[in-house]
Amino acid sequence: MRVWLKPAWLVLLFLLAACAGRADLPYVPPTGFPVLPVTPTKTFTPGPAQPDLTPQPSATQSCTSGLIYLEDLSLSDGTVVSPGESLDKRWRVENSGTCNWDARYNLTLVSGPDLGASENQALYPARIGSQAELRIQFTAPQEPGTYRSAWQAHDPQGQPFGDEVYIEIVVQ
Repeated sequence: MRVWLKPAWLVLLFLLAACAGRADLPYVPPTGFPVLPVTPTKTFTPGPAQPDLTPQPSATQSCTSGLIYLEDLSLSDGTVVSPGESLDKRWRVENSGTCNWDARYNLTLVSGPDLGASENQALYPARIGSQAELRIQFTAPQEPGTYRSAWQAHDPQGQPFGDEVYIEIVVQ
């Protein structure tokens, strides 16, 4: 079989053959050409600063806190207890606002005796529209009588919101 090679193919083959096996040699530019220094013809001058369009947190609250009392889960109103008895009070409530409750929300004593509980209690974390169980451990007073301790939810800014929850006991 005869192979006829055109001159363009011959030149290409010659160039490829000339480059083969020469990868280990460093490139040396041809001599005799002047080397011109590269200098920028323009310098960059920054213009006026662009405004920062990144959203920043607002100092005002963009949602509304809400709490609806649903039911007592333990110790209904008027429960008779012994002096010094440990009391485990639980309420079912609903987060009726447009804010999720997180660790910054709390329950605070608003009236009556603290019945041995800390005056600030963590408010159970709850998403918008969900129900939560609130729980506070109390201790009945030593003196006989009727006692009522009321508690109110507070948002991160310390503002009260929603229905109050309370415990009402009779110590005998």
